[in-house]
Parts: sequence; C-alpha cells; structure tokens
Amino acid sequence: MASVATVIGDLVGSRTKADRAKVHAVFAEAVEEINERWQPITPLRITVGDEYQGAFGTVGAAIQATFRLRIALEPVVGVRHGISWGATRVLSDDPRVEDGPGWWSARAAIEAAENAENKAASRSVRTWYQPAEDAGGPDPAAVNAALVSRDELFSRLDRSSVSVLSGMLSAMPQKAIAAELDITPSAVSQRVRRDGIAVIVRADELLGGVR
Repeated sequence: MASVATVIGDLVGSRTKADRAKVHAVFAEAVEEINERWQPITPLRITVGDEYQGAFGTVGAAIQATFRLRIALEPVVGVRHGISWGATRVLSDDPRVEDGPGWWSARAAIEAAENAENKAASRSVRTWYQPAEDAGGPDPAAVNAALVSRDELFSRLDRSSVSVLSGMLSAMPQKAIAAELDITPSAVSQRVRRDGIAVIVRADELLGGVR
C-alpha cells in the first residue's frame, strides 16, 4: 500500500440551507475546479451526503487545495477538513472504493476538527491533520499549530477581505484586485495589513512546502 495525503471534507450547516440544490451545484463546481487545477492522485469526489474525499501526493498540496476549496465555498456554505498521511489501497475500481490507515486517520482528523468547533477556545478550527500510526510524514503538532492560526485569521475576514485573499493567492496584483472589487488600491492595501491577509498568504506558501 502506498502512502498519500488523504482528505475527507464535510460541509458545515448545509442541511439548514433553504436552497439545497444551489449548495450542491456550487459544491460540485468547486470540487471540479480543484481537480482540474491540482490534479490530485485520487480525484476529489462527492460521496454520501455532503462529504467528499480525495488524495494528494503531499500534505502541503492537500492543505493548499482544501483551503482554496473552502474559500470558493465561503459565500455559500462552510466546510471542514480532515487530512492525513498514510497507506491506502483500492478495493474496487467501479465503483471506486478505497481503504487503509490513511483513510481511517483522515476520518479521525475531521472528527477532531468537528470536536474543536465545540470548544469555546477553538471554534474557528476547520482543518486538522493526523497522520496514520507509524506512517511518518510531517510533524502533526507543527502542522496543526499553523492550521489553527490560519483558520483563526481566516474566520475574522469579511466577504470583501476573503475576495482580496483569493486574488492574492492567485498571484493577482493588488491594483487588479482593486479594479475587480471596485475599490481603491489603497483600500486593498489597508485590508491586507489590517486583516492579516499577508500573514495568511505567507502561511499558505510555507504550508504548501510541507511534504
């Protein structure tokens, strides 16, 4: 069995949305865009209910891709993620069924993220990393420290600042972001400094290098 970075995602509060069809359509489109851009080893696929899963070559790629999916869904619905590093195996190709410690630990990771949301001190946590036992991989304490900090900063952004962040993660110049949002370049710069957007972008860069 080969080790990969497994991902399990789950929409937050989607069952309370009046237009469930719209939520699913946005969800499916975002998943398709991530697959096209990031080319995961196991393409992301929506499974039962409001869950999805997939696998990447590195933990860093999984972290970056899931963050962009979260940003894409932010105007419509929240999402939490469990990320792991561990061995997987294919039990069936049609329909696709996989098994192994990597998936079991990803399930444990998303449950940890959900449990963290129920604690007053860590309700902003939406992503957790937990490698499979004896699988090696990045240090979970270091990775989760970065994820907790990133998620806290992201939780404080309003919709306009999320749009600024999305543009910066796409390497758009601040003038282009300002034009797209119909605000001044100065207003973009103020948001970048005031809301910690530059910190989030730098954290994303560093996390992307995690193997």
